[in-house]
Amino acid sequence: MNKTLLYFLIVFGGLISIVQAQDSSSELVRQAWKASNENDLKGISSLADKIVSSYGDTAKAEASTLTNFPPRPKINDYQAMADVATVLFIKAETTMHQGQNDEAIKEFKNIITQYPWAQSFDPSRGAYWSIAEKSQDSIDTMQGKAPAVVVLVSKAPKTKPVLKYPGTEEVIDWNKYGTFLNVGTANYHYQINDQDGLVKALGEGLYPNIVGIYKDPLYKKAKSQGRLQGSQWDFVNTTDLQAAFYKWATAPESRGVQLFYTGIILEKAKMYMKAIKAYDDLIVNFPATIAWTYWQTPWFPAEAAMAKIKYLIRIHPELHLEYKDAKIRIENADDPHHCIVITRPGTLRKLNAIEIAKQAITSKPVMMPLGKPVYYSGQGQVRFVKYESGHWQLLVDNKPFMIKGMSYMPTKVGQSPDNGTLQDWMQEDDSHDGKITSPYEAWVDKYGDNKRHADEPTVGDFQLMKDMGVNTLRIYYETMSDKEKDRIFLEQMYKDTGFKVVLSTFLGKYALGSGATWTEGTDYANPVHQKNLMEHVRKMVMEFKDEPYILMWVLGNENNYGVASNADKKPEAYYKFVNEVAKMIKSIDPNHPVAICNGDTLFVEKFGKYAPDVDAYGANVYRGDYGFGSFWDEVKEHADKPTFISEYGAPAYGGVAMSYEEAQQAQADYHKGNWLDILYNSAGFKDGDGNSVGGIAFEWLDEWWKDYSPALHDSKADAVGPFPGGYYFEEWFGFFGQGDGSQSPYLREPRKVYYTYKELWNS
Repeated sequence: MNKTLLYFLIVFGGLISIVQAQDSSSELVRQAWKASNENDLKGISSLADKIVSSYGDTAKAEASTLTNFPPRPKINDYQAMADVATVLFIKAETTMHQGQNDEAIKEFKNIITQYPWAQSFDPSRGAYWSIAEKSQDSIDTMQGKAPAVVVLVSKAPKTKPVLKYPGTEEVIDWNKYGTFLNVGTANYHYQINDQDGLVKALGEGLYPNIVGIYKDPLYKKAKSQGRLQGSQWDFVNTTDLQAAFYKWATAPESRGVQLFYTGIILEKAKMYMKAIKAYDDLIVNFPATIAWTYWQTPWFPAEAAMAKIKYLIRIHPELHLEYKDAKIRIENADDPHHCIVITRPGTLRKLNAIEIAKQAITSKPVMMPLGKPVYYSGQGQVRFVKYESGHWQLLVDNKPFMIKGMSYMPTKVGQSPDNGTLQDWMQEDDSHDGKITSPYEAWVDKYGDNKRHADEPTVGDFQLMKDMGVNTLRIYYETMSDKEKDRIFLEQMYKDTGFKVVLSTFLGKYALGSGATWTEGTDYANPVHQKNLMEHVRKMVMEFKDEPYILMWVLGNENNYGVASNADKKPEAYYKFVNEVAKMIKSIDPNHPVAICNGDTLFVEKFGKYAPDVDAYGANVYRGDYGFGSFWDEVKEHADKPTFISEYGAPAYGGVAMSYEEAQQAQADYHKGNWLDILYNSAGFKDGDGNSVGGIAFEWLDEWWKDYSPALHDSKADAVGPFPGGYYFEEWFGFFGQGDGSQSPYLREPRKVYYTYKELWNS
């Protein structure tokens, strides 16, 4: 989902993964990647001999203790194994690229045999990849084996939870069973006064009725059948939802995490009222729970549960529920060990007959007057306006403009930045007929047979996007291989489609533009790096500021997460520098606003404090099908800026638990939930925060190179994620697939999400 590795590779080429120097073995890995960039097989061979001599025995000892990949918290215990295997992999790949296939195959097989559970870290994705798996892919490529065809049919039996003790109340009236204390403060607490009554009302599996599970005969049956063996995390994506419910309701996790995933299982079973009851239970009783993501960043389940309830009520009006006055605010979220959670649990209730009848008449959200403008971000063609209501809008030629954006990087099957074959899509003319291929010559495979028929005319991506309702593309300055040619192409695009462009720069991420090496990384307090970046950005603005398609300038791409820059270590210096860049841009281009691209809301408090001259807050956010939860409120609380989602989406693949049809529907539902959250938090919607100005969906077309084998549409994933299948299946995020790849770059296989947006963005 995150495209940043792609852009880094376009500029520097050929690099798959870099492990920053931490100790001697890691330093040898760094040197090996550097030698790989230079195709220096002799140098890599010397480094391979050195690391095997120094760390080989330790690596083999570590490998001998494993029968599977080490769990995330234990990965650092196997550093020698990972580093030795990585250097040997680099040597084998370079040998392959020099045409010595027999020797390369021998090297790859050695890795597979000796280090089957070794993983290498990719900082751009924030994930680990299997060295043995990629070694086998390389062997298959050299031996001419056809890529395996992924069969996307789920044959797993599905069970739905049947509760022996479902509870006596659909919606809990918490005031009947206890007392809310210190509501709206950090000392909030729900005091249970009638535990027996609450246990009966809730039913089994919810707090405090955990014991009820053990009395359930179906639980005893599932346990005797061995269906509850393994970690609770193995049950997140199972199709045996009956067993998953029991497993999570009794899991050795904090109550907040336990209740959240119990709700997830019930939601998957389409038992929405019971799922909402679980989420509500979590909010009332355990709002201050802190958990940790795969990337070891803090996660607050109660915030997500609150968003889940709102999402389910919005998507399922037939539930006839109302949820009011609920809010969780987290102060000092950047330091979760010292953060303060302020809780207002709100009121969840069933509508009465009169309210249900009224709801049936008008299902539209309640709107509110905006009031008079009180602030403009500038006087140019594109600017933001704030109204008396506190709501924001983006104006283009003084007319409201909602960003309906698309991440667009069409990549031909077989091309990859890893081996330097990736082309600039704005100049790629595969047919040599003077037309740029993907934007103007793509065609839709209506029959799904990977063949073009007479009734499947050339239509082009731009026309498909226009029909869908797209009005904005996000493009990176650093990806332009010939900026003059690309500028001319974008002028033609604007004439043909009217699409605006959010022109972005990495602003030192991956050391791009700062003059720093990867190893040292961009230092945002370094005057030399600052000067280089200022000139880099100035050049971009001077080249494109008068183009009619420019919507705004966007600085960075998740720089707050680090990776060859120290924005994560020196956030104050980073945001202060961002502010200086924004002021410089405005001094030469007063006609277009300046935005930042953050990673979610990490350091948003510091952004609000140190970057007042940045006009808008953009962020890449992946939280789940329910939308973005407290995101809008967090930004409004700490920065009060117009806000947009610069990247969001989900894969159309869900692992063995889902058929392709089910995964497509899940992707469409995910996007619908995300877009409605973007919409309902935009100007004029009474129940939203009013600071949303749109979003940029990720992505238009599947990119087959993202799991390192560009001729194979990988169905494997290296990282967990908040998606229907539970993982980042990065090669499946497209609104369109490329079929079996034989008709790439022309064929477009439309998915349900395309038609979902066609309805949402044209209504």
